[in-house]
Parts: sequence; C-alpha cells; structure tokens
Amino acid sequence: MRTALLQSSGRPGSVAENLKVLDEAAARAAASGAGLLVTSELFLTGYAIGDGIAAFAEPADGDSADAVAETAGRHGLAVAYGYPERDGERVFNSVQLIAADGTRLANYRKTHLFGCFERDHFTPGGQPVVQAELNGLTVGLMICYDVEFPENVRAHALAGTDLLLVPTAQMHPFQFVAESVVPVRAFENQMYVAYVNRTGPEGDFEFVGLSVLAGPDGTSRARAGRGEELVLADADPAFLAASREANPYLKDRLPGLYGAVVRNR
Repeated sequence: MRTALLQSSGRPGSVAENLKVLDEAAARAAASGAGLLVTSELFLTGYAIGDGIAAFAEPADGDSADAVAETAGRHGLAVAYGYPERDGERVFNSVQLIAADGTRLANYRKTHLFGCFERDHFTPGGQPVVQAELNGLTVGLMICYDVEFPENVRAHALAGTDLLLVPTAQMHPFQFVAESVVPVRAFENQMYVAYVNRTGPEGDFEFVGLSVLAGPDGTSRARAGRGEELVLADADPAFLAASREANPYLKDRLPGLYGAVVRNR
C-alpha cells in the first residue's frame, strides 16, 4: 500500500484552513497512487494553541470527521489525522483512521502524555492497541511519545500490526527519535512504522520534521527533510512476510523472563 506522509503543521488555530491543506494533500497523494494519507499530531487544530485545544475539541463523529470522510471519499484514499477529541468533559489527544469510502475504521487516544503542556490539557487514553484492517494490512495507531516505549510497540507486534501509524509533534532537541529510534522499533518488531511530524516553530516549540516510513529491515523507505513536505513510500506485505520469516525476534522471545519489565517499583 502506497503511504503518503503529510509533514506539516498546517495552520494552527484554524480547522477550516487545515481541512483545506488536508484536501490539497489528499489530491496530490491520490494522484501519486497512495492508498493512505497520514498527518501529524493534532493536525486538525494545531499543537501549541493553549486553551484553544479544549475550545476546538470535537467528538470522534463530529463535523470535522464528516469533512475528512468527504475528502477521503472524493479522492479515493484512507486518511489518518490527528485531532483533539471531546468525550463529555474530557479531552483526548487522538488520531482517527477513516477509510476511502468514508467509514470511520479506528480511533486511538494517546496513552503516554508528554510534558506539562499535554498533561494540563488532555486525559490519557487507556487502550494501548487499536487496529483496523486496510487494503490487506493490519494497521495500528499510536501517537508521538507512545512509540518511545518499547513495550507499547511490542504489544502491537504481538497483536499482528503490519503498519503502525504514528502522528507526532517531535521537537528539538529530540530529533534522534525520528532518526534512530523509529527505524529500530520497526526492525525489532518486524513492522512498518509511519512516523509523521510537524515542522518549524510553533509557540514555545521547534518541530524538527524528519518524518519517516521505516521498514521491517530498519531502513528508511521515505524520509522528509525539515520543511513542509509530502513523501510517499510503499508498505509491501510480501517484503514484510519475508522479513518476518528471516528475523527470529518474535519467535525467540522468552516471556517468562520479562516480568521485571512491567513490575511496578
């Protein structure tokens, strides 16, 4: 499945403008044969918008979800987009996957909140593995800081995730996560990982770009620079199957030895 990574911070504070940016990117991605378009973390609203997060938050089936579904259907590709999700009084940092026919396939709420900003504005999610079937692949969802916990990604591997989508807001000076950690996660868990970042200054943050689609062999199948960019690469099920056959990590695990990993201290 050709996968398009939309490295962009959009237009922080304007849902309407970000929906336009998304629509334009979907048109370009579809013209290049993509079956899936993935945005950055909180793409729909912007990240560093303070209390605007709560003001812009919508239910998973809200007006913006309908607008994204219309974009997906018009261009004939699936879309995974980051947004603030409202559920009653609670607000979650979420990513939703919508199919090419407009069906809402999966919605994930970020479990590991990073820093005071996120902890002040969001409730942590409680479901670590969220998946959907898309074009012959099992697609998993995660957000930014979540991927830095190896237990999280291993849970996806054991649940059969083939392609892990990770909208992110990776900031300076942590660019080594995009450069090194993400390809290693793909290799050690034998999956594709699409890590899609924001870019440039926003509030007190400087987002580093460097979005990547990492393969199960640990290589970067597509890598963005530091600016606004749409990059594409293929998640190949045949290559994934061959890589899993050749790499014994998951087969050679000894779960009985790993109790200390999850034991509270």
